[in-house]
Amino acid sequence: MPPPLVLVTEESDAPQDRWLVEHARVVHAPLGSPEADRVLPEIEGLLVRTYTQVTDAVLDSMPKLRVVGRGGVGLENIDVPACRRRGIEVVHTPEANTEAVAEFVFGVLLRLLRPTYNFGDEVSDPVAFKRYRQTIRGRQLDEMTMGVLGMGRIGRRVGAIASGGFGMRVLYNDLVDVSGLVSCPATSVDKATLYRESDVLTLHVDLRRGNEGLIGAGALAQMKPGALLVNTCRGEVVDAEALADALASGRLGGAALDVFAPEPPPRSLRLLSMEHVLLTPHIAARTVTAMDNMSWVVRDVVAVLEGRAPRFPAP
Repeated sequence: MPPPLVLVTEESDAPQDRWLVEHARVVHAPLGSPEADRVLPEIEGLLVRTYTQVTDAVLDSMPKLRVVGRGGVGLENIDVPACRRRGIEVVHTPEANTEAVAEFVFGVLLRLLRPTYNFGDEVSDPVAFKRYRQTIRGRQLDEMTMGVLGMGRIGRRVGAIASGGFGMRVLYNDLVDVSGLVSCPATSVDKATLYRESDVLTLHVDLRRGNEGLIGAGALAQMKPGALLVNTCRGEVVDAEALADALASGRLGGAALDVFAPEPPPRSLRLLSMEHVLLTPHIAARTVTAMDNMSWVVRDVVAVLEGRAPRFPAP
């Protein structure tokens, strides 16, 4: 029997790709391309990242498919119920980017709270030097409350860094009782309390039903005046227009967004030209280590193809 055929639709790191080639026949092509269309009836494994949509219709075109691997955490681009109806296993990498995203949250947060000025050639100007020292004022994290919306792996790591590393008070809200998994000093509260008492609100929810537009005008109106919003989960969770209104009115003190809906965002996005806003191109998880971890989803894909139990099946 020939090795199973695997279609890789998005980027793949070289070491993991070489490992996969040792265990399967591999085709690299995006869905919808002629190269992919030629092999769809024969593929047994499908490897995707963020942007490939694995829908019911797509699954219909792959009658021999046995496993879908997502190099990442979220599974909203994969119709998991449709896969299960067909007996197709779904695997992912839920632990791959926890540290990377958590560190990124504090990186952008410190940029918002501790403004810097690179005075360059003006270093020898004592008047300018003194003016910068007198006018630039930041805020300390140990005086602030961190609100975590979504206390999964990343949310819990953010809470641990906030409390243990910076001495912040930590509040959180989650749809399920995760108290047994929370190892840092943190208090579970309802959403209204979370919004009202948080100096920083960081978002770590998935895109399940009900989360699209979760942070809209109503939620933003409940937030503490001058609070900061950080979104590294999914762009659809935040109503970008409502956020722009809250920032323009002075209701919020700033925002950092790493994700958008759509990606890339349109030039008409008001947030692009606003002060106290940091916008980054979906890079929170893009460290060397995290990308390496996500690419090793190939191990679980091959495990399924070889009849073994995967380490990280979809929940």
